[in-house]
Amino acid sequence: MAYETILFEIANGAARLTLNRPDRLNSFTVQMHEEVAEALSKAELDPDIRALLITGAGRGFCAGQDLSDRAVAPGGEGVDLGESLENRYNPLIRRLVNLPKPVVCGVNGVAAGAGANIAFAADIVIAAKSAKFIQSFANIGLVPDSGGTWILPRLIGQARAMGLALTGQPITGEQAEAWGLIWRAVDDDKFQEEIGNLVERLAMSPTKGLAATKMAIRKSWSSGLDEHLDLERDLQRELGRSHDYREGVAAFSEKRKPNFTGR
Repeated sequence: MAYETILFEIANGAARLTLNRPDRLNSFTVQMHEEVAEALSKAELDPDIRALLITGAGRGFCAGQDLSDRAVAPGGEGVDLGESLENRYNPLIRRLVNLPKPVVCGVNGVAAGAGANIAFAADIVIAAKSAKFIQSFANIGLVPDSGGTWILPRLIGQARAMGLALTGQPITGEQAEAWGLIWRAVDDDKFQEEIGNLVERLAMSPTKGLAATKMAIRKSWSSGLDEHLDLERDLQRELGRSHDYREGVAAFSEKRKPNFTGR
């Protein structure tokens, strides 16, 4: 399909999905949801795509929902925001979490509301130091959605999660890194280089092993130790038969750079 609200590029084994409504701080509409869903299907199904980067155009990453979109705009009667979550935001979060390839989010500017929580659904988040994360739901009488009330206390604890959610106070990329909310905050002038290097590295890595690692770490949040030890055993048994494991061991023995293929 021809995209109007996003950019989608594939190069060197990596896909780059750019939210592209810079005049609206890349806020979501129904059309953007549909285009992002189509792009994620391509990223998931194409075996030549081995890593995904999501970022934003212009001065912001994503301001969350475009409140002027007819699907959520308040009118004479109450609007069913649950329908928007059920059919668009929740499927998006689930797809990012379960994508069998590493997902990197490059937060280049403001990430507000659902935009912040979409970023936190990625596997690795790199932000420009000047970026801002805002749980802006408190300012319009809503609850943090798109996984916000689930992931925030798990990443930064209840006290900080409550503070962010109840006040809507913004924090910078540097503060988000210091709190453990994201992986790294980098100087603004190094941002594009950093995210490009990371995604290129992941696209050349053993994809099946990374996908299994991603799944195991996320599953640990809801499993006990015994169950998780069994999961690690089963994953290791499967990965030990993979081409990339054999290549990795051979490269280590031969003191050369491995040539992983994602198999």
